[in-house]
Amino acid sequence: MSFFWTSSFFFFIIALVIRIIVSPFDKKLILLNLFSSFWASCYLWCIPTWKIEKQGMEKFSLKKNYIIISNHQSQIDILLAFNLFIPFRWVSKKAVFYLPFLGWNMVLNKYVGIKRGDKESIKKMMQQCEAILEQGCSLFFFPEGTRSKTGELKSFKPGAFILAKKMQVNILPVIMQGTREVLTKNSATFAWKKKMRVKVLDEISYKEFEDKSPGEAADMVHDFYVQNMEKN
Repeated sequence: MSFFWTSSFFFFIIALVIRIIVSPFDKKLILLNLFSSFWASCYLWCIPTWKIEKQGMEKFSLKKNYIIISNHQSQIDILLAFNLFIPFRWVSKKAVFYLPFLGWNMVLNKYVGIKRGDKESIKKMMQQCEAILEQGCSLFFFPEGTRSKTGELKSFKPGAFILAKKMQVNILPVIMQGTREVLTKNSATFAWKKKMRVKVLDEISYKEFEDKSPGEAADMVHDFYVQNMEKN
């Protein structure tokens, strides 16, 4: 734990310097987003017995922005998402933004805070997400909402699909596998020797769901996930 806090302090200072330097000319904060990916990836790399296999990275383009979605089985999924080295913004609980170094870096990166159950907070969150997409940045969501205890894919909540429809943004699906075996829900014990896999699938064009309601779009993409997870 001391390694985490010491390294977080060090990385936060670098992130702060990057934010100050790049802000005038990097409005999307791409460099800072990518540094945050490096920061998070260091915690994966420091355990050499964790093997990470990535596929489909060529399907992402920096010239586009997406609603990036992924299945969610473990807290390790967050580190694995950063390890894609794709610039994006998160939506997270407001309380996390107050955490030293880690939360402060979320503020620097202009991630979006939300107070669950608060209608005004949800409304503001959606407005901020729309502004981020309008700016040409991508957003990352776990549409299941919470981690799956069994590994079985839970139903998708409609929030990400409301945004995708309103802003006419393509969806970039990501499948993560093996993370649940590394760190199960409500557990603090890691599996020290494990292979994890992350696969970027073909993007789903807005035109494929423009005539569907957000709920129908969520169900369509959920079925797409089930089919592709069975193949892997």
